[in-house]
Amino acid sequence: MEPVRWGILSTAKIGRTKVVPGLMKSPLCNVMAVASRDAASAREMAGELGIQKAYGSYEALLADPEIEAIYNPLPNHLHVPMTLAAAAAGKHVLCEKPIAIESVEAERLREAPPDVLITEAFMVRHHPQWQHARALIREGAVGELRAVQVNFFYFNDDPHNIRNKADIGGGGLLDIGCYAVVAGRYLFEVEPVRVVSLIERDPTFRTDRTTSALMDFGAGRQLAFTVSTQLAPSQRIRAYGTKGSVEIEIPFNAPADKPVRIFLDDGSLPGGGSAQVVEFPPIDQYQLQGEAFSRAIRGVEPLAYGLDDALQNIRILDAIRRSETSASWEKVGSE
Repeated sequence: MEPVRWGILSTAKIGRTKVVPGLMKSPLCNVMAVASRDAASAREMAGELGIQKAYGSYEALLADPEIEAIYNPLPNHLHVPMTLAAAAAGKHVLCEKPIAIESVEAERLREAPPDVLITEAFMVRHHPQWQHARALIREGAVGELRAVQVNFFYFNDDPHNIRNKADIGGGGLLDIGCYAVVAGRYLFEVEPVRVVSLIERDPTFRTDRTTSALMDFGAGRQLAFTVSTQLAPSQRIRAYGTKGSVEIEIPFNAPADKPVRIFLDDGSLPGGGSAQVVEFPPIDQYQLQGEAFSRAIRGVEPLAYGLDDALQNIRILDAIRRSETSASWEKVGSE
């Protein structure tokens, strides 16, 4: 397959340290250009990573006829406008999560040309540990799946960090709560019907710093999660069924240079004594994500998660925020 020619929209840390190095590992991806509003910053990143072209504006990158696909890791409030600008220029877009700040804004992405692919950058769904965990559930290894629990925490109280700026989409729900929602949808393989939440906000930043939610997936299936931007770092997913459970030890920030593990446990011994360990060799989930999108661009395989999937995820996040105001269950909207 001819490699897809990629352009990177900004020098954001997630792109510079994770996504772009992952893309550059792959023979299916040719990272050709990077753009920043600061030309010096673009040149610095290009020199650091060995990227051929550096542009001092986003518009210059989008006008480059050689570029076929754009990775958009801009702050949340720029996801929709710059994704639309890229799509209008005929570029396929891998956009960082969340796809938008609100679903009303996200719906504008339907204006993109129909031949342009847009996907949300949930790299975790491409990692073999997630795929194996779901395969175990599908084959009945835990019995009937009824409960999924997710925790994801980090500590960041820097007032200058974009995650702590409420007016541009900061806060824990949009930054990491979106992963918990994806986990439930991925493992249950159905959509939630209603949600209820408890949200505590930073008194200075006004962002949600600790958010918990209970999501009803119907037929007795429940997802419970807590995410926080101001707790000691931690992350786990555990899915419970009538015959056992499966746990993903490092579900979100799986290291590319170390093995990772999941645990299948029938609960016959306390403290995980009956758990079977499945270990996965080092692999870069960002590389896998880029390869999947590149194959879809070339028509080698269909896009597994497209715009409709991204729009559904933001609708669920909207419902969680509505519940903060209503203090009651909120139905999840759908198209």
